[in-house]
Amino acid sequence: MSEIKVNSIKGVGASTAAITVNNTDGTCTANITNNLSNRNKVINGGMMIHQRGDASATNSSGYLSSDRFLTNNNSSSQVAVTKSTDTPDGFSASTKWDCTSQDTSVAAGNYFLIQHRMEGQNLQDFAKGTSSAKQYALSFYIKATKTGVYTIELEDTDNSRACSKTITVSDTNWNRYSLIFPADTTGALDNDANSSLTINFWLLAGSNFNSGTLQSSAWGTRTDANRVSSSNVNALDSTSNDFFLTGVQLEVGGTVTDFEHRSFGQELALCHRYYQQYPESTGDGYGLIFNGYIPNSTTVQGALIFSEMRSSPTITNSGNFRILHQSSAVTVSSFNYYHSQKTSLNPQAITSSTLTVGQGAMVGADNDTTARIKLSAEL
Repeated sequence: MSEIKVNSIKGVGASTAAITVNNTDGTCTANITNNLSNRNKVINGGMMIHQRGDASATNSSGYLSSDRFLTNNNSSSQVAVTKSTDTPDGFSASTKWDCTSQDTSVAAGNYFLIQHRMEGQNLQDFAKGTSSAKQYALSFYIKATKTGVYTIELEDTDNSRACSKTITVSDTNWNRYSLIFPADTTGALDNDANSSLTINFWLLAGSNFNSGTLQSSAWGTRTDANRVSSSNVNALDSTSNDFFLTGVQLEVGGTVTDFEHRSFGQELALCHRYYQQYPESTGDGYGLIFNGYIPNSTTVQGALIFSEMRSSPTITNSGNFRILHQSSAVTVSSFNYYHSQKTSLNPQAITSSTLTVGQGAMVGADNDTTARIKLSAEL
């Protein structure tokens, strides 16, 4: 058996060893700069979490299906956004954007982007805006009916700076794409819980965004005309077009590594910082939301405690709800929400029926699998 005996392994021209060997017990110390865990800055990059469910054909913008991925549509096209099991090997989910109404006459100001927005406090290790600024290694899997050039942009929303790269989708199969964006010594990202850096996947762009020179070799002041390649496809020009995305990863440095798979529970907990809903799942249509007491004859007041969110959430509700009181059920006509904080709020369910003051009651869905109270602290 052959052996190699060394004290250390050092790169050519390096001043320190990459691996140092303990000559007594044979163990070693490695100088690893690309950590194997907690590398991916993207939340739900594997598209496992779709708390809101699927979105039918719409021209609206918003978080329509997959958590943390915003559909930003300013065109005449419509898409259905759904969770898909059509995936590359090693993944359980992707998100599908299915063009249901085409846009073949793109106006100058039209655009269609898929966006992932990130908090500045989670990105400080890029050292952006300093002499120690790091590169950005971005990777993702795409399957698209429309082949051709796509523009992928990193956008610094704190300092109105941007850098764009292109990929060429040459077939309709699943493929992994890797891009290295340069370091930026100008413009530090804010160290707070607000949106600082956005990944933009451009599926359609009017001349306001692609008529200049693509800002690709270095970061620069965000100029709309320089954001998108003049060769960028219009992926919404046919109702036959589908676009699938999964395995999105952004990491510090100039090396792309294998996708970091987090567990379903980990991804769900990370997504809950931005969005939660009650009842959490469709169930049988009778999910309980909160217990409360009756302060007056038409009101049930309670408390809703939830995992900490990025900020005090915006609260909306949809669907049909009921109050369970004295072995009977009455319909909720409206809700009021008070004292909204990052971890709790006080909801009030209002009914036109007469309740017994001082007693307890439960509030939940009324035979409606779509009924939800929705808490959003999205970027």
